[in-house]
Amino acid sequence: SSVGVDHNRRAVEIARCRGLTAFTPEELRASPWATPERFDSLLFSHVLEHMTAAQAAELMRGHLDLLREGGRVVVLTPQEAGYRSDPTHVEFMDFDKVEALLRQAGLEANARYSCPFPRLLGTVFKYNEFVTIARKRAP
Repeated sequence: SSVGVDHNRRAVEIARCRGLTAFTPEELRASPWATPERFDSLLFSHVLEHMTAAQAAELMRGHLDLLREGGRVVVLTPQEAGYRSDPTHVEFMDFDKVEALLRQAGLEANARYSCPFPRLLGTVFKYNEFVTIARKRAP
């Protein structure tokens, strides 16, 4: 099963009204879902570019206890056109920067690709994304 986490309380309320399981970060930690190695994967979709690299690394590290050994972390961030389209974006997170953050968090990056189109289109197509996938290594 899936759990959504968002700092925006209104977004959490909307998700719950739609029958989804959703929490604020504080609610998640107080819930029965917050048990070690509970999840097979963590998805950070269009989150990390809204903070500094240091904050992004801290956010990832703060959730790794919930990820099982060998579990995956998937990170989606906008390419150039998408990044420019939102004034709330703080730091551009390309493949190299995301992989560096994953390494800082103790994860092993093992795949990267541009979606839905080749990387070149990211400079003009607003919805092209960097997709980076990593695994949680054994301690």
